[in-house]
Amino acid sequence: MFRNRRHHTVAGTRPHKALSGLYTIDPVHSKIGFSVRHAMISNVRGKFDAFEGLLKLDGARTNLSEAYVSVQTGSLVTGIQDRDAHLTGPDFFDSSTYPLMTFRSIESTFVGDEEFRLSGNLRIKDVELPISIDLAFGGAGRDSLGKNRVGFEGTAALRRSDWGLNRNAGLEAGGVLVSDKVQLILDISAVQLTQPAAA
Repeated sequence: MFRNRRHHTVAGTRPHKALSGLYTIDPVHSKIGFSVRHAMISNVRGKFDAFEGLLKLDGARTNLSEAYVSVQTGSLVTGIQDRDAHLTGPDFFDSSTYPLMTFRSIESTFVGDEEFRLSGNLRIKDVELPISIDLAFGGAGRDSLGKNRVGFEGTAALRRSDWGLNRNAGLEAGGVLVSDKVQLILDISAVQLTQPAAA
């Protein structure tokens, strides 16, 4: 659903011409979260409460669309304050030094009925690496205020050690306390900007 540098229409994609325009992510109705295996037996889930982003959508040629997202790393919440402080501290995100992590789209590939694989660069701390996000179009329409909205859901599998987030501890029974694999979970609602605001 996003930019493809080859600038050609991907065969089989459904056009959504009415979606064309500039959209801003609504943080109140969106979620950027994650899930990671803990102690080899359960999952710890968390989210980031402060983020913003822009979607530049071309509904006729979805591969020409673009996305940019910025997340405040210090806004991480898992439900336990001590754990949040550890994760945002020097051992992991080091939020005081690196307050933002960012994602910028590069290209997309149509993989099924309104499903896409979005490619881009994710920057955490001072490391920028490519990632792929499996993305699904969730729908579009006018909200109660008469604003055009569009929704997407997505997931991506990451290895946190690739970005230097590799602090861990061994378990007496074997294995590690926190898995290296992290599941990124996106639930995005975006509102179309008026022409003056977009300009």
